[in-house]
Amino acid sequence: MKKIAIIMGSISDLPVMQDAIDVLKEFNIEVEVDIVSAHRTPDKLFDYGKNAHTRGISVIIAGAGGAAHLPGMIASLSPLPVIGVPVKSSNSIDGWDSVLSILQMPSGVPVATVALNGAKNAGILAAQIMGASDKAVLDKIVAYKESLKTKVEEGAKQIMKKK
Repeated sequence: MKKIAIIMGSISDLPVMQDAIDVLKEFNIEVEVDIVSAHRTPDKLFDYGKNAHTRGISVIIAGAGGAAHLPGMIASLSPLPVIGVPVKSSNSIDGWDSVLSILQMPSGVPVATVALNGAKNAGILAAQIMGASDKAVLDKIVAYKESLKTKVEEGAKQIMKKK
């Protein structure tokens, strides 16, 4: 089975990125997690980006705060889809620096970008990408979406009872 990679710029990003790890584990998708700093470990970044597809990775989720170069650099090196998670970090300008660094990629180097600290949605999107060619994963996504609908319907019933 293929796996999804979750990388981040530093250990301080893990509390945010944990949401992606958790949702992918709920879908029984194998996850590889690592720290790859665009600025502090550039050799590791280049190796990771150039070789992830040879190790059975199908999608890369990259979380980064501050200048947030990790998702774009990985996307420039890898043929795989990359999902960027902007992380509001201690050195961040209220998170906007991370959002814009990931969102504003040049033509030819796409990075799908989720909301600030939106790692759960990154995990779901990665599973949906994988589900496009894996029926077992697709079935789990369909069931997950149905559970979201059920939660909303149950909430609506509770409100109606209180009237």
